Amino acid sequence: MSNGNDTTLILGATGKTGRRIAARLRLRGTPVRAASRSSGTRFDWSDPGSWDAALRGIAAVYVVAPSVPGPVHEFVARAEAAGVRRLVLLSGHGADTWGDSTFGLDMRSAEDAVRGSALEWTVLRPSNFAQNFDEDVFHAPLVAGELALPAGAVPEPFIDVEDVADAAAAVLTEPGRHAGRIYELTGPRALTFGEAVELIARASGRPLTYRQISPAEYVAALVEEGLSEDDAHHVAEMFVMMERGLIAETTDDLATLLGRPPRTFEDYVVRAAAAGAWGR
Repeated sequence: MSNGNDTTLILGATGKTGRRIAARLRLRGTPVRAASRSSGTRFDWSDPGSWDAALRGIAAVYVVAPSVPGPVHEFVARAEAAGVRRLVLLSGHGADTWGDSTFGLDMRSAEDAVRGSALEWTVLRPSNFAQNFDEDVFHAPLVAGELALPAGAVPEPFIDVEDVADAAAAVLTEPGRHAGRIYELTGPRALTFGEAVELIARASGRPLTYRQISPAEYVAALVEEGLSEDDAHHVAEMFVMMERGLIAETTDDLATLLGRPPRTFEDYVVRAAAAGAWGR
């Protein structure tokens, strides 16, 4: 049943995509309810008691899956009961090609829940974010001078998270147009991690290097940095899956959705380097 409200609930509102989407929607005049564990509207996947208040009076929800499979099924049921009309899910590039990989079971479970619902839904499947190099796990090693990962010659079509936010904002503000669609979002060309680090080194003026290591070595390094064994294996499994080459291809989906080409990795590097992301 329609609740007559146009408010959009943004889950993970303090994260890389959530905070950018919220700003875009507010600029467009769309009412936003920003929710996270630390927001004024509290939302915690591990605490179902926090869900109903966040969903009250909401028309559309931007969903970032929790790190474990399962909870999104119950969340979707509650969203339907609350009168939510539309769901937009952030998933991962080529999720239905991951086969028997243990990586991304959380995203695939969330897709099953959203795509099986009675609501209008859209799934966004971006490739790895370019911003992982300055806002996330790859940043500290680069600042130290070397990035070591279990990735070799198979390239990755890194996407600028600003493009993902543009895509999500468009879908969330264009009801009906994207119903039942899955968008595979990539950058305009694929780069190896070595090539990406070389571009960052050139733009930042720093002597940065890339070194390929084994998945086992990467797990050990992540554990030493404070990750749990399970989380470290989960991250490493992503690289094992990527090395199969199943998600190395670019797509035209972002251009189809937005009517313009995606931003280049070079554009991202120039902006981040100018902001001092990797030191001067």
